[in-house]
Amino acid sequence: MTSHAQDRFSEFYAKWLNQYEANLKELLSVSRDPSHGHLHQALISKVMTHYKEYYTVKWATAKDDVLGFFCPTWFTPLENAYHWMTGWKPSMVFRLIASLHKSQDPVSKIEELRFRIRIEEDRVDREMERQQVSIADKPMVDLSRLATQVKNGEVVGELEKYVDMALSSLLVGLEQVMKMADCVRLKALKGVVEILNPLQSVDFMAAIAMLQIQLRKAGKRADHGKIIKHQKG
Repeated sequence: MTSHAQDRFSEFYAKWLNQYEANLKELLSVSRDPSHGHLHQALISKVMTHYKEYYTVKWATAKDDVLGFFCPTWFTPLENAYHWMTGWKPSMVFRLIASLHKSQDPVSKIEELRFRIRIEEDRVDREMERQQVSIADKPMVDLSRLATQVKNGEVVGELEKYVDMALSSLLVGLEQVMKMADCVRLKALKGVVEILNPLQSVDFMAAIAMLQIQLRKAGKRADHGKIIKHQKG
């Protein structure tokens, strides 16, 4: 059963995704003439604003239900399988750049950015590990001990109070990890478009959108296939 926050974000995401697909069409159809850099730049700004809207709403919703973003119902299982800390992995963008642009001009700057992003990803991984290990910290151990104190079938002590306190701390930590990861994603996008020229940035943004949309479509086909197989079985 989904929470109200999850339902609310799922509705937002459906609308956001429709605009995302519309943005992709614009990216693919915009003039390829390098002299139209002002058009390319305006389109990139529009796409970046759309990305930022997603994270703004995501962070606001996470205050009510952060766990929903670690097991999102608005993504297919295939999308979730490829996700990292509630979204796409930032280092993915550098593989796309390598396949799109053979020019050597921006390579050194791209490599510097890739190195910085990798360091940021490692920081997020370490923080997530710290949050996972914290489950065995003293407050949680005390909670486990308290839960074993049963008298006449009833738990002795204010168990619910301790549960709420321990859970609250864990949720705050998970929200921090999610935001850290999202910030790295935005840094990767912003960093790349600042290095590439406007037309290259258009190709880059189109490639990311195409990848995410095609992954989603593949996930839906896989889900549909499972349903049909189950019905036949």
